[in-house]
Amino acid sequence: MRIGIIGPIGCGKSTLSQKLADYYKSTLVEEPVAKNEYLPLFYKDKETFALLSQNAFYSSLFLLMWRTKELENVVCDSTLFSNLVFTELLRLEGIMTAMEVALTYAIADEHLKRIPDVDIHIVIMRRTEQLFENVRRRGREIEQDQHDYLTFHYANYYDVLRRIFKTYKVPESKILWLPIEDMEDEVEFARIVKTIENKFNALKNENV
Repeated sequence: MRIGIIGPIGCGKSTLSQKLADYYKSTLVEEPVAKNEYLPLFYKDKETFALLSQNAFYSSLFLLMWRTKELENVVCDSTLFSNLVFTELLRLEGIMTAMEVALTYAIADEHLKRIPDVDIHIVIMRRTEQLFENVRRRGREIEQDQHDYLTFHYANYYDVLRRIFKTYKVPESKILWLPIEDMEDEVEFARIVKTIENKFNALKNENV
């Protein structure tokens, strides 16, 4: 089973992907966003570094997914569709120009042709107050003083993602909209696993 995790900043993509990779004994594809040298530059000067940082993230994630494209059991803590949401949000906020967005889409489209799709796109659904609290608790210095940026991000993330799924004709049967509270709770994590497996089994039956 190839799983892709999608969700807004602070939703717990890294935590869930690590837990699922451990549970299923799958290869973890972990996008090194937090260590990307462009990220702090982007937060300091979004207009200058939006295009550069977006394409740095696409390129690094594509390379990771390319190297694991032959594996059957993979958990990706991000996907190219997840990254496209950020591009669209930056466009809507007036940070990226139409030309920059078109260029980013063209690069993403070329990447998508060369790697296999995941079996299930898991979208982590969180309440806005949870997202802000998660960002506060993890305490990344570069995310401080970003309240306006995060507010816009959270208000528009899921609607933009739905539009991207529709644009790329991702079947609803391959998308799991997954509300999560405390994934560290054993009962909650068991519910998450059961929900994923029910979705995967339904997808297999659909393709029989």
